[in-house]
Amino acid sequence: MRGGGRARNGGGSIMAAGGRSWFGALALGVSFLKCLLIPTYHSTDFEVHRNWLAITHNLPLSQWYYEATSEWTLDYPPFFAWFEYALSHIAKYFDPKMLVIENLNYSSHATIFFQRFSVIFTDILFIYAVHECCRCVNGKRSAKDILEKPTFILAVLLLWNFGLLIVDHIHFQYNGFLFGLMLLSVARLCQRRYLEGALLFAILLHFKHIYMYVAPAYGIYLLRSYCFTANNADGSLKWRSFSFLHVILLALIVCLVSALSLGPFIVLGQLPQVISRLFPFKRGLCHAYWAPNFWALYNAVDKALTVVGLNDRRAGSRIPAHCPSFCDPTGNADLYFHIYIGPRGFLQCLVLCALSSFMFGWHVHEKAILLAILPLSLLSVQRTKDAGIYLILTTTGHFSLFPLLFTAPELPIKILLMLLFTVYSFSSLKSLFRRDRPLLNWLETIYLIQLVPLEIFCEIIFPLTSWKLQLPFVPLLLTSVYCALGVTYAWLKLYISVLTEHVSVRQKAE
Repeated sequence: MRGGGRARNGGGSIMAAGGRSWFGALALGVSFLKCLLIPTYHSTDFEVHRNWLAITHNLPLSQWYYEATSEWTLDYPPFFAWFEYALSHIAKYFDPKMLVIENLNYSSHATIFFQRFSVIFTDILFIYAVHECCRCVNGKRSAKDILEKPTFILAVLLLWNFGLLIVDHIHFQYNGFLFGLMLLSVARLCQRRYLEGALLFAILLHFKHIYMYVAPAYGIYLLRSYCFTANNADGSLKWRSFSFLHVILLALIVCLVSALSLGPFIVLGQLPQVISRLFPFKRGLCHAYWAPNFWALYNAVDKALTVVGLNDRRAGSRIPAHCPSFCDPTGNADLYFHIYIGPRGFLQCLVLCALSSFMFGWHVHEKAILLAILPLSLLSVQRTKDAGIYLILTTTGHFSLFPLLFTAPELPIKILLMLLFTVYSFSSLKSLFRRDRPLLNWLETIYLIQLVPLEIFCEIIFPLTSWKLQLPFVPLLLTSVYCALGVTYAWLKLYISVLTEHVSVRQKAE
């Protein structure tokens, strides 16, 4: 990633001649595809957001986080609740019945169209954020063919991201504009517009608190690059350059945004109730469908040992209450702080935070893998090593989302979209780094190829067997555990890569 204000020459600028046209065509094309997906299956999250529209539209602020007519109670931070409140005043012109709290599972055609189009419309922020990120890309080499420019490849990898498409526009959620806020904050930090970046991220945290996972990367980067205003000749910190004024400005941003979000509930004496909704620890360590992380592997081994009789259930299978500090994103602070933090170093830290939290977090949803995949896209067009890690993580991470779409009509859709995105990812990055070593080694290639027979077994063979009634969870188990191997491998490979780079930088400095 390039620091500084405006992007300049080469692959880094999409504002050159024809830049607007190809980017606009990509954005328009993906928006058209989203419209085609409107009639597809939608999950219970569709009802979740319909219910939140009704709650915020009909009830006073004091009852938002107490209403429990539906099991899908409001459990997002206040800014998202106000977002639903604003949408509700448009929704009433489409179908007022969707705003009746008691109309559980209401899904008229007008309701479906409104909610689907609300996701598509708010994705404008994501499109703008991708545009700004592309301006910051410092390509490895310039290319005459627009299709081989790092900016073009990055725009496709982000705008046409398979996981984001199916999670938001089939399964149904509003991740697009939330990731738009995150990527725009990343772009602003890379452009050295630190206060803007900090403000955007503070706002994002009060839209969806899952982004707290990457907060350590933001905090350390802002401390390293904004609060310390100068470096020594070898790139190390110049401790006397520490600016208390900059710290105060950052603190004011955080406090003001938090006051605007949580202040009304503090005045009402409802902050504990809001916190209890945001952090429902009673849900348990693992989600119903295991996310492909460390806990999936742990649970699978635990179950296997139980079956063969090597695990004594009378003593109880104990799950560690806390992971070692090296698995905890906040425990990585020393590592992050001592890396020479430029925009690329910041992105490495951000992805490590996201992946570490995904690997060892509490009640992790499989969809949270996108929190690592999307920012890793920005690194993938910079170096061969990062491109290889990206291909492993994005292929296994996206494949792990397949069980979200379990209805027959969506089977060809998800397979086709996944194939198109995966083939493009491999071919474009291979073309970009064709003069370097191969992106994947033979073992990594074999692992990814095995996803094909796994999908054939889970989607075609298994439903025809008698196991479908006796062991219906087997496809989920196989998908989760196999993908967990790939995600874990990608996490370890990225972690080792960053550590190796850190050692190399320190040796050169010495």
